[in-house]
Amino acid sequence: MAMTLSNLSVTTNSSEDPCDSISPSLHQNKLIPTIYSVIFVMGFVGNVLVVFVLCQKSNRKTVANTYMVNLALSDLLFLVSLPFWAVYYSFDYNWVFGGLMCKLCGSLISVNVYASIYFITCMSVDRYRAIVYPLQSQCSRNLCRARVVSCVIWTIAGLMTIPTVAFRDTHYLNELKNILAFLVPFGVIASCYYRIAKHLVMEHSSLDKSSNNLDRVMKMVVAVVLAFFICWFPFHVLTFLDAIIALMPFTLCLGFSNSAINPFIYCFVGNHFRELLWRLYAEKAPSLSQKRDSISTRLSSFSRNENISMSTKWSLIQCPVFSTKLRPMCDFL
Repeated sequence: MAMTLSNLSVTTNSSEDPCDSISPSLHQNKLIPTIYSVIFVMGFVGNVLVVFVLCQKSNRKTVANTYMVNLALSDLLFLVSLPFWAVYYSFDYNWVFGGLMCKLCGSLISVNVYASIYFITCMSVDRYRAIVYPLQSQCSRNLCRARVVSCVIWTIAGLMTIPTVAFRDTHYLNELKNILAFLVPFGVIASCYYRIAKHLVMEHSSLDKSSNNLDRVMKMVVAVVLAFFICWFPFHVLTFLDAIIALMPFTLCLGFSNSAINPFIYCFVGNHFRELLWRLYAEKAPSLSQKRDSISTRLSSFSRNENISMSTKWSLIQCPVFSTKLRPMCDFL
């Protein structure tokens, strides 16, 4: 699997399946599938909830929500492939799903690596412009442009994945991968949030003297940058240095966990998403309660009718009215 992630440009063709090219190490066939299972459950539930809430017709479509939905979709695409990789590790690095599924699952990982990072970068740039240049950015920050940017990101991620789909084995270009999928995005993200933090500190007096709001925003800034850095830095360092191959699967676990962390960082920590979630619950709760009461009433009525029916049948069995000669026998039943 590490080979699949590192493939960027084609040089050779190999008859060996890249999904079977790594030898297992001690305890990896038990520990890593467990970690992948936890990431899959948390990430799938969180990202599905994000898409469901933000795509409601009652919610206002914004630039930030557009990027959040695309980020969640990118993570969901990757998470769909995670159970296959869990089986791959549990079977001692033996791929049992065929070459086509190997390419497909590897492609989903590659798409997620690029798409998710670029969507996070776009969200960071959008927040930077909205906070630091609120008036100047009103004209350019629109839903149509956000959708165009999202399409461009998906296209770039797809182009980066073509070598993984078309060829079995490719040449490692770790430097290019580290630059395009880590260094450049992280530099942009760190720069944006540094400028946001600097702007908020300078404009602290105009923020209604609310230090709590400033602290909350600063915590969000720190969480975003640290989550991105901590999740992907170890993997890119090891691939860049081409060292400690035995630790590569664990750095991948850490990088993949970013797909489960994203919903909590970008949505659940923010007041805006909690308000949307609570409003959706308030809208759906009455109808769900009515349906539950209706189902409960039907079940009670069905149970009552069933009891009456069974009692009638039992009484007929015990004391049939058509045979008076059997009446004494009923007294012994």
